[in-house]
Amino acid sequence: MGYDSFRPTTDSGVSTMSDTPPPSAATPTRFRWPWAVALALGCGMAYLTFEAVAGNTEPQPPAEPQNKKQLGMSRLDGQDTIALRRDDKDKKDEKEKKKVAAPELEGGIAWLNTGGPLTLKKDLKGKIVILDFWTLCCINCIHVIPDFAKLEKKYPNELVIIGVHSPKFENEKETASIRKAILRYQIEHPVVNDANHKIWDKYEVDAWPTLVVIDPEGNLVGYASGEGNFELLDVVVSKLIDEHKKKKTLDEKPIRFDLAKFRETGDTPLFFPGKVVADEKGKRLFIADSTHHRVVVTDLQGNKVAVIGTGTPGKTDGAFDKAQFDDPQGMVVRGDTVFVADRKNHLIREIDLKAKTVTTIAGNGEQDHDIDSRRLVQSVGAKEIGLNSPWDLALEGDKLYVAMAGHHQIWLLNLKEKNLVPYAGNGRETIGDGALRKSMFAQPSGLVSDGKHLYVADSEISALRKVPLDPEGKVETLVGRGLFVFGDVDGPGQIADDPLMLKAEARLQHALGVTYADGKVYVADTYNSKIRVFDLKTGELKSLVGGNPLGWFGPTTFNEPAGISYAGGKLYVADTNAHRIRVVDVATKAVTTLQLKGVEPPLAPKEVKKEPKK
Repeated sequence: MGYDSFRPTTDSGVSTMSDTPPPSAATPTRFRWPWAVALALGCGMAYLTFEAVAGNTEPQPPAEPQNKKQLGMSRLDGQDTIALRRDDKDKKDEKEKKKVAAPELEGGIAWLNTGGPLTLKKDLKGKIVILDFWTLCCINCIHVIPDFAKLEKKYPNELVIIGVHSPKFENEKETASIRKAILRYQIEHPVVNDANHKIWDKYEVDAWPTLVVIDPEGNLVGYASGEGNFELLDVVVSKLIDEHKKKKTLDEKPIRFDLAKFRETGDTPLFFPGKVVADEKGKRLFIADSTHHRVVVTDLQGNKVAVIGTGTPGKTDGAFDKAQFDDPQGMVVRGDTVFVADRKNHLIREIDLKAKTVTTIAGNGEQDHDIDSRRLVQSVGAKEIGLNSPWDLALEGDKLYVAMAGHHQIWLLNLKEKNLVPYAGNGRETIGDGALRKSMFAQPSGLVSDGKHLYVADSEISALRKVPLDPEGKVETLVGRGLFVFGDVDGPGQIADDPLMLKAEARLQHALGVTYADGKVYVADTYNSKIRVFDLKTGELKSLVGGNPLGWFGPTTFNEPAGISYAGGKLYVADTNAHRIRVVDVATKAVTTLQLKGVEPPLAPKEVKKEPKK
């Protein structure tokens, strides 16, 4: 079975959430099937030995899920919205059902956004609690964060959300990486680092994101999976408030948490820059200052040219000092026009550098949850349809290609005809080559063109993909094997003539950015904090710069770089978690930090600061 076959799907067969992980919390290894067969035959064994070849650290596909479900949790949208378990299966009276106490939140290795560990029985007694089982790479997990913000605003005294970060990738086990994600996505509730999946296992979770509701008495209410559950959660929370007010078991005293933003406020010129574009002809640099919600323009030496956007999230069009963005990401430049993937607004914006204006050219401002949109074969008006987390762009003539991360597809925006249509991918979140609309992607997040092909950083499968601009061509995978196959390995992208899998293939880990120059694709290998280079002639992937040049105890060259662009023999890198732009001399491999001059952080919105208590 393929990885995707274990994930819950809609009736259409398209996954509504992110990946299902391997059942073991430990880092698994990929089975070497041919090697196991050869070993079994050679030894005359009566059974096949399914062991990993020594030294292989690649994860294995998930095993068939076991149907334990000892907690007996019900889906929130099912007939029974209260999680109950019968003492006697023959009892038919609903009142005889017994409520199940929620397992305690023990087993995490660190707590963030709070002064210390929290317990259900003591710290959260009397509160309605929603546990969000998430992982920071997952686009569906990212999509539910705004829903939580709305719920927290609506029920500030009755509801507490706890993020349970149960990682997919090795890098996501690091508390420092989770802390950066909390700041980047502006999360304002406690998060526990469930690095070893201990809490995940207690709650019998099997997919990201999973949301578990607990009542003020500490009993399980039910769960929901995937995104798009705001209305459901709103109804459940409202009913629980009414019920427990009558029972006098609801604690409405506010709890204020010690949030990470109190210590890292974003008062730097850049704050989590997601992408960068170097315009060699115009001698300009365009920086998506993502968590400052703006676009910064400098010359190639870092001198300020313009700042576009107020710094406050929104979707307002207009003059540079009035326009708003919300987590802008990929950009592409054509003369004095810049196209921007406005990720969280689910829009494509056009910047006119001469008129100094911003205009929306695609998207209706709403996230598109409609699975049928992924199957469109006829173009639709560019502003008549919602987009789904556009993450990067590539331009060929009047054709603007969009890495639609939320739909797991590449879309095509015809700038002349002002219409949109899916270009590559069928919308299933997995890996698959072949004809454009039959191929499969998993959260494509980086795009670049060489004039004949698009090269795609396909992040959730840690892959580098090749997409033809010829509609009759076929999608190819250059590096990568699947949702749970990742690592930090130099070597050939894929090996076709190695039936025993004895040779080491190249591996990436959640790469988000790509750029092209002189027959090579340069990759921002985000979770490995490296810049890699793939030679299109030899098919080899090599590390260019990054890692720990001074040893394991020294600083890393990069901190989860997500964007990369080439100009004049240099790579300009959005070193996202370090809030800076790094410059790499391709010939010498020298790495320097671009000193920005005249670029100030946006003015913080006025707010009353509250002293943290917990």
